[in-house]
Amino acid sequence: MRGMKRATPVSASNICLLVRQVRDGLARWIEQDLADQGHALTLSQFLVLRKLDTLGPMSAIDLSRAIDHNPGAMTRLLDRLEEQNLLQRQPVVGDRRALRIELTSEGAALSRQLRTCAERAADHALRNLSTPEREQFVSLLQRVHASL
Repeated sequence: MRGMKRATPVSASNICLLVRQVRDGLARWIEQDLADQGHALTLSQFLVLRKLDTLGPMSAIDLSRAIDHNPGAMTRLLDRLEEQNLLQRQPVVGDRRALRIELTSEGAALSRQLRTCAERAADHALRNLSTPEREQFVSLLQRVHASL
């Protein structure tokens, strides 16, 4: 047994810590990859662009839910992306108070480029797993997510 890594006992605190460490590791990897590609974007900005590209225009509150972001901080995040001409806020017909967030043509083009960043991150994170293990891992994560 000497030299073999011992499995971490299953406990709520160990699971929570490990999930957080994986999330933080992915975030750091993605932000570094973005910087290496010449994109000065945070993970949250990356997620906003990708969600709007895949799901289409939506309200700020729906967007904050879609990326699991603090709704209070969403306005500043959207302001920064709007200043870069990557998205725009459009009024909703029939509701003067509501705004719909949508990508500009520049934002859509950038988001398509960013898709490969997400693929590289997944490949990097899962590089030590076989294809069946990757599929099982994703399936298990989806089941855990669904139970929450």
